[in-house]
Amino acid sequence: MPLIDLSDIDPAHHEAVERLVRSMRRHGNRREDPVRSTLAYLGDRWSTLILHVLAMGSWRHADLRRVLGRLGSEEKISQRVLTAKLRTLERDGFVVREVSREVPPKVSYSLTAMGRDLHAQAQELIDWVLVSAPAIRAARVRFDSAD
Repeated sequence: MPLIDLSDIDPAHHEAVERLVRSMRRHGNRREDPVRSTLAYLGDRWSTLILHVLAMGSWRHADLRRVLGRLGSEEKISQRVLTAKLRTLERDGFVVREVSREVPPKVSYSLTAMGRDLHAQAQELIDWVLVSAPAIRAARVRFDSAD
């Protein structure tokens, strides 16, 4: 019995689709599953840039917000959005939040070992895109001129 309804799918693809379904069930396909949420970081507006900046070392919140605003194409990141992104990255073990014992306390953020690993993987993907950019642009031109 098939794992999903494949009645309207070309039978030549049934076996491959079923392998994919088994893999998705084993590794997770729900929104909160790490395979989905972690890949989503790499595609959202700020998380990859946050990883790049934190890969440089520890940053205080205000300095991080300022540099992200200068680096990002959107020109600024709101306090609320930055805090939400940092909390999500912290929750998943990629970022550590450190509070000093000073008065007033100073809060800083840095990457964990797993965060450094994620950053390295993101950089590999970015490097591939940069190498492939001419082919991607050429494909876009071919596609657009075919219309």
